[in-house]
Amino acid sequence: MKAKATICLKTPSEKYQEIVSKALEPEIKKTPTTRSQATFTREKELIVLNVAAKDTVALRAAVNAYLRWINSITNVLEILESMS
Repeated sequence: MKAKATICLKTPSEKYQEIVSKALEPEIKKTPTTRSQATFTREKELIVLNVAAKDTVALRAAVNAYLRWINSITNVLEILESMS
């Protein structure tokens, strides 16, 4: 893999981290394309996303996809919290 990116996102709680990691687990385990790979770790208040790709186009696409998924999950969690 030629292109790599590491993204650290601060989360409000470990509960958020657990939910996000479970939701992304299928995508991390079996990527839809062979052009990129991703790993996901949790460290204290951080979600650490490492993406490696064969080229910058694939890297950009993968990073954008993972960030959109994380954003969607976070938005849903915030809506659910505001309802309770």
